[in-house]
Amino acid sequence: MTTPALLPLSGRRIPTLSPGASSFPHHRATLRLSEKFILLLILSAFITLCFGAFFFLPDNSKHKRFDLGLEDVLIPHIDSPKEGKHESLRDKIRADHERALQEAKEKLRKSREELQAEIQTEKTKVVEDLKKKDPGPKPLPPVRLPLCVLQMMKHAWDSYRQYGWGHNELKPIAKKGHSTNIFGNSQLGASIVDALDTLFIMGLQDEFKDGQEWIEQNLDFSANAEVSVFEVNIRFIGGLLAAYYLSGQEVFKMKAVALAEKLIPAFNTPTGIPWAMVNLKTGVGRNWGWASAGSSILAEFGTLHMEFVHLTYLTGNPVYYQKVMHIRKLLAKMDRPNGLYPNYLNPRTGRWGQHHTSVGGLGDSFYEYLLKAWLMSDKTDVEARKAYDDAIEAIERHLIRKSNGGLTFIGEWKNGHLERKMGHLACFAGGMLALGIAHTCHESYDRTVLKLGPEAFKFDSGLEAVAVRQNEKYYILRPEVIETYWYMWRFTHDPKYRQWGWEAAQAIDRFCRVSGGFSGVKDVYSSNPTYDDVQQSFFLAETLKYLYLLFSNDDLLPLETWVFNTEAHPLPVQRCGLDRVCF
Repeated sequence: MTTPALLPLSGRRIPTLSPGASSFPHHRATLRLSEKFILLLILSAFITLCFGAFFFLPDNSKHKRFDLGLEDVLIPHIDSPKEGKHESLRDKIRADHERALQEAKEKLRKSREELQAEIQTEKTKVVEDLKKKDPGPKPLPPVRLPLCVLQMMKHAWDSYRQYGWGHNELKPIAKKGHSTNIFGNSQLGASIVDALDTLFIMGLQDEFKDGQEWIEQNLDFSANAEVSVFEVNIRFIGGLLAAYYLSGQEVFKMKAVALAEKLIPAFNTPTGIPWAMVNLKTGVGRNWGWASAGSSILAEFGTLHMEFVHLTYLTGNPVYYQKVMHIRKLLAKMDRPNGLYPNYLNPRTGRWGQHHTSVGGLGDSFYEYLLKAWLMSDKTDVEARKAYDDAIEAIERHLIRKSNGGLTFIGEWKNGHLERKMGHLACFAGGMLALGIAHTCHESYDRTVLKLGPEAFKFDSGLEAVAVRQNEKYYILRPEVIETYWYMWRFTHDPKYRQWGWEAAQAIDRFCRVSGGFSGVKDVYSSNPTYDDVQQSFFLAETLKYLYLLFSNDDLLPLETWVFNTEAHPLPVQRCGLDRVCF
């Protein structure tokens, strides 16, 4: 549900540049010394030949050309009676000859260092001349946003406003509110908070004001409800912080801080690794029963850094920063099998659970936040960058493979062997790693009947980028593939990414749109799909936002200034000065 910034291939590690190295393409500005000397000798011989020609060729006014065997060389017509002009010309040729020889002698007298300095000066001059002639790539022309995307957002929001207002999500077919266990039994208006920044970015100010008013009057975190620390962080704290940074409205910052205080008790474990869930009223935490003997999940406790660092940045309270940095330091001390991070860690013992590594579900956003912590710090958090590079090196070595059909995919490591399966969630990595992942994920869409991607797809037994199990054929309005299209468009401006995004937008509008909003479908390989009757909050927060940005100009939320959390909520890069301390 995410990713930042395209870095180069090979794990997105940035190659180091030598000091003073020019980013300009290399051009050979001058000839080598030996080549210059040979050229001067040839020129001298040629001038001598021309000089001698005046004495040996007949002085005939009809002869205006002579042939060297390779090409005709024009010479001035000389009338024999005009001896003064003839002598003047011979003197000029002799002078040119002497000057050429003198230049060659001077070159040979210079030291190696002087010649190198001279060559470098000439190279610099050539580069400057080229820059003057070529001012660089022209800015892309303005892009008209397809009205379809804006209309899709309006339909999704208006339907929620009418049928599910105040509820966490919407059942668009039943036309009523909906919620899941990640929000407990509370009605926190998840779709309102998640959609706020999308509304603002799209210029839907009336809708944004409606959402702000509901938050001011109704958003309360004192309910006796057990919520997912991870989901509440990325959707609520991330959404509120983004709304604050975009609009400047203090209410959003206040609500984000109030909610963060309710999550802090989740860190009260023997290791400091937080529980997966916490009761907002009592502060009691626990883990999911299915998670490897009560373990915490890598993608959950590893996806708090961006939001918590910004909380400290805004409030000056170091506790948020300290909590997430403790997690990083603990992980740095632990041994990792084959250099890979397992998806499960026991918060009581500090030991890894089941040795299952995935860049998809359970692991995905942990790696994303290592990279984005570095980007968000204005590339000063070298500790995060090193952890990211080390992790990606192991992933490239053990998980990234190419299928028989030439598709690059990211498999899953389970108990010592590679499972040749890739999840939709892992498709976010196309914007993080490149390596052809975007093409593979597009193929997973293109090989279905609905042109929408399945939840997971295999590369085995002759099948490539196709779901096999029925419970992996569904599409729940997920954003990861469109997210990758957007990042790849920003990095390359290759029009195919906009084309692929437009295909996905049309497929969503055709097959997922219902009268009461948008619904996921249960089988993307069926021409008559059934609906799951859920309009996910992340559809408004991520899928439609990434589509909108894909067809917008690059100066809307430029990646040099903003870093998106894993729920597509933009947070500004922290550029620190004397009046602001970064953590």
